[in-house]
Amino acid sequence: MPLPITLYGNPILRQKGVKVTVFDHKLKELAEAMIDTMRAGEHARGIGLAAQQVGQAIMLCVIDITGRAGDMEFDYILDGKTPPINLIMPMALVNPVLKLDKSETETYNEGCLSFPQIYADVSRPTTLSCRYQDVEGNPHALICDGLLARVIQHEVDHLNGILFIDRMPKSTLKKLWPQLEESKSGQA
Repeated sequence: MPLPITLYGNPILRQKGVKVTVFDHKLKELAEAMIDTMRAGEHARGIGLAAQQVGQAIMLCVIDITGRAGDMEFDYILDGKTPPINLIMPMALVNPVLKLDKSETETYNEGCLSFPQIYADVSRPTTLSCRYQDVEGNPHALICDGLLARVIQHEVDHLNGILFIDRMPKSTLKKLWPQLEESKSGQA
């Protein structure tokens, strides 16, 4: 069942998530509801969603980039293997820890479900490694680049209270400011 999306202006978007220590049916249900939310109705084009975006300040995000591979190529190795993408998506990342390879960056037009109709170019490292747990508490190691790396960085930023507007050049943010303020005022 889809959950309401937390929109820009809500203070929970700036909260760092609490580490998940209990891996139970409630965590699984939340991850499933977040996946439904990401795919549902007006949010059908979502490819990532963090717990803060559904009002929960915990270290959990979900990702599903199936059907979006043409947007930006990517490679990945999950636990030393490269299973077909449809076998690992959607994925839930619990307590993710990133190591970014900052030697190469790429700019890409990003959006965010908490900022409806706002898109802007954001520069991010192209490659990362990520250690995380699944909803059952099992540890995983992922190395990836391209679209998958970008989505993971965007969602893990959310888990740390960082928004994609924080990653934009100041000139871009200045142009978007009236639109951001208008969307924020709609939260009252």
